[in-house]
Parts: sequence; structure tokens; C-alpha cells
Amino acid sequence: MGATTLQQTCKEAEKTCFIACACRQQRRHPTSMKSAFVLLTALVALTAYYVYLPLPSTVSDPWKLMLLDATFRATQQMCNLVHCLRLSHHLRVLNYVIGTFDKLETSSSEHIKITDALFDGVEVRVFEPSPKQDETLKRSVVYIHGGGWALASARTSFYNNLCRIMAESLNAVIVSIEYRLVPEVHFPEQFYDTLRATKYFLRSDILAKYSVDPGRIAISGDSAGGNLAAAVCQQLSLDDSVTNKLKLQALIYPVLQALDFNTPSYQQNTDMPVLPRFVMVKFWIDYFNGNYDFASSMLINNHTSLDVSQAVYFRGRLNWTSLLPSAFKKNYKPVIQPTGKAEIIQEIPALLDIRAAPLLAEKEIFQLQPKTYILTCENDVLRDDGIMYAKRLESAGVEVTLDHFDDCFHGCMIFTIWPTNFSSGHRTRDSYIKWLAENL
Repeated sequence: MGATTLQQTCKEAEKTCFIACACRQQRRHPTSMKSAFVLLTALVALTAYYVYLPLPSTVSDPWKLMLLDATFRATQQMCNLVHCLRLSHHLRVLNYVIGTFDKLETSSSEHIKITDALFDGVEVRVFEPSPKQDETLKRSVVYIHGGGWALASARTSFYNNLCRIMAESLNAVIVSIEYRLVPEVHFPEQFYDTLRATKYFLRSDILAKYSVDPGRIAISGDSAGGNLAAAVCQQLSLDDSVTNKLKLQALIYPVLQALDFNTPSYQQNTDMPVLPRFVMVKFWIDYFNGNYDFASSMLINNHTSLDVSQAVYFRGRLNWTSLLPSAFKKNYKPVIQPTGKAEIIQEIPALLDIRAAPLLAEKEIFQLQPKTYILTCENDVLRDDGIMYAKRLESAGVEVTLDHFDDCFHGCMIFTIWPTNFSSGHRTRDSYIKWLAENL
């Protein structure tokens, strides 16, 4: 009887203890839930504050663009911190991050043969469509990727996908140039890499090797790649040693000048994703291996003020008040400083070098350019660079197609695959390829 009573007593004590613990948990539970809810709400609010940007109502896929921009900004800020701690150059870290999240296993398919090669010491990736019956020679596009002369690669999924689609859609040989990047090299090395590779490809024996028609070759590029494509096209037009000339050039939202960072599109799109004005200025400074301390002065055009004698010669070639249609000028006013910092041009004379800024070339060079396609986006600091280039080409007698998209943003054409799949990317890419198909 004693043992039974002891067991009952223990069970009752255990039950009492369990009930007491449950009561304490119930008392704590509302407090814990409330704290978690407050924390979650604050986290959501902070995330929304970081992600949200006021965008024009015409921008397509606005929330996608905000998320893309927030991802870019967070990554860039992390890379800038590494740079400030002097652990590595911020662009080197950013390229590493891009490469880490873009592990692409490239292989040929039954329709497209993909090979990596060296053209006069420059790495290239060649996309060759399968030969068709009764076909002799193919057309071709030399493509130069963007990325501020510092980022991305011909081997990333974005550009690999673009060039594969171009090769299939056009039944053309696509040569994608893997030029060297900042900070390993600076201007003019990127220009020389792309020039050497293009000249090598234009040799008759190389064109014959790839079964390319010498009379049906275009050069093309986006953003900084558009800059290099325009500069190489100008240089080749002056080179009598090159017998096989380019038939076309196609420039996708190209960056073409560093004289004026206050054109209407720079003023209108100062903080626009994916390329704010300050970031573009930093890309220029990195390209020239310049001093970041110049950035704030360049933002207000102190580097090309009226007292900077070197800039006077070029100012007439970049007068946007006469080069831009009124629909793009809107109510914006030129920003011309009476006095500025002449030491910026003295330390970075390449700011006025036409190999870096093709928009500054003389009319005689524009007259030698081939038939041209230029794609511009309304929500892009570089919009006016492309429009002014089109106007100067047109004034020089060159046939130009200006393809403007009111709802698109800088860089959109390569964003056509998950997780950066934008409707604007598909529309701009399709329009670009359609023009090449009809004109090349």
C-alpha cells in the first residue's frame, strides 16, 4: 500500500508541475508572439523602404526593376565596403560575385557550335550555326559585351544566351569578344583588345575559315560595349589596311561621351535603376584609372567649364540644345560652369579622346561610318548619348535607324532569362534582331 500511495503522489506532483509549466508558457506566449510580430513588421518595413523607388508610371515591370536594383545596390555597397577596408578592389569583388552566381556550363547543341579561340591574342567566343544545304557563306556579327568596361563577360549566361539566340535567329556567325577589364587594365587597353580581335576576324583567310561573307559583317555592342563598337568602327573606317569593311553597326544604349553629365537624360534619370548618374561617372573614372575625388566636380561639369581651354574645341560637337528634338529636351537647361577644375582634364586627358568618347569625333569621321542602328531607352542616363550620335550621323549623310523605347531602362536587353526575365528585354532584343535580319 505504501508503494502505491507513493506512485500516486508522484503522478499527482508531475501533473501539477506540468500544469504549472503550461500556465507559465501561456503567460509568456502572447509576449513572445507580440515581440516576433513587431520585429517582423520592422524588418518588412525596412526592406520595403530599401527596395522601393519612385519610378515613372511608364516603366514596365516596376516591382521587378525595384527588386533588381535593390539587389545591385546591396551587392555594390558590400563591394564598396571591401574596397574601403582595402581588402580588394570593389570591381574585382563585384565580378567575383557575378561569376559565383552565374556558373554556366557551355556546350554546343545540334544547332549551334560554340568554341573559344584567340584572335590576335584576344579571347573570343564563336557561335556557329549548323551548315544548311546549298548554303555557301553566312553573315556575321562581332559583338562586344557591356558592363562599364569592368564587369561581365562573353561567357556569362546573359551574353551567352543573347549570342546563341542571335546565331540561331540570323543564321549568322557571332564573335563575342572577351576583352580585358578594369581594374586589371584601363583605357585604352579595352579599345585595343576589341580593335585587334575585330581586325583579325576581318582578314580574308579567317572569314573563309568560318565561311563568312566579307560583305555582310556588322559590329555591335551594348552600353560600354556599344562605346567600344562605335570607337572600333570609327577606327576601322580610317584604316586603309583593312580591305574587308563593316557593313553595319548596331549600338544598344551606348555610352559615347564624358564631356557633359547634365544632358536632359542625365538630369531626368539621375537616380534611375540600373545605372544612376553617379555610378556612370565612377565607371568613367575607373576606366581612366582616375581619382575618385574628381567625381563630385564632374557631376556638375566642372571638368569642362568655360575656363578649361581643352574642352572648348569639342563643346560645339556636343551641343544638345541643337542636337536633341524638343520632346527630349523638355524644360531642362544646360549646365555650363564659368569656372571649374582644369586639373581634371590635365590629369585625365582621355576624357576628350575620341577613342573613349566617339561622339566627339569630327564630321569627316562620321561621314565614313556604315549604316547604323541605335537603340535607346527613355529611363536611362545614356539616352541622349545615343540620340545625339544618331543626329550627328544623320547630319553626315549616314542612314540611321533610331529605335527608342519609352518604357525601358538601361541594360534591359540582356534580362531575358530567369530570375531577371523582363518583358522589356524580350521586346528590345526582338526589335534589334529584326533590324539585323532585314539589313545585314
